[in-house]
Amino acid sequence: MTTLTRQISLAVVLGFAAFCAQAEEIRIGFINTDRIFKESTTAKQAQAKLEQEFSKREKDLVDAEKSLKASVEKFERDAPTLSESQRVSRQKQLGEQDRDFQRKRREFQEELNARKNEEFQQVLERANRVIKQVAESEKYDLVLQEAVYINPKHDITDKVLKVINAAK
Repeated sequence: MTTLTRQISLAVVLGFAAFCAQAEEIRIGFINTDRIFKESTTAKQAQAKLEQEFSKREKDLVDAEKSLKASVEKFERDAPTLSESQRVSRQKQLGEQDRDFQRKRREFQEELNARKNEEFQQVLERANRVIKQVAESEKYDLVLQEAVYINPKHDITDKVLKVINAAK
């Protein structure tokens, strides 16, 4: 019996030693992409560029909405004193103004979203290049962008932000 116990113990010890010899330390990093989009200078520049590009159209839409509301309120005040044909005509005119406003707002939103996607795609590409650079220079084996839980010691977002912000 003691020989069998020795053999088993020896096999377990040798197996454990082999496992330890093969197992290198795996370095894992985590990136918080939301922070990259909020805190990086490239993301802030992209946001400022979009605001500058679309601010005039947004102001025009706000003015058009105020004008439409004022027209509706005026119609509601005047409606009791208008003839049936005048009331129908003004309702039709207000309906056309509303459809035109809704179309312009929808077009504005679609163009804004398309431009946001373009700008933030560039930010993401830049961030991915920097993430790869940091991972290679610090010898990370795996870098995750989404996870349910991450121990803060694996978060390399600050390092990546520092490189992104220093580049410009």
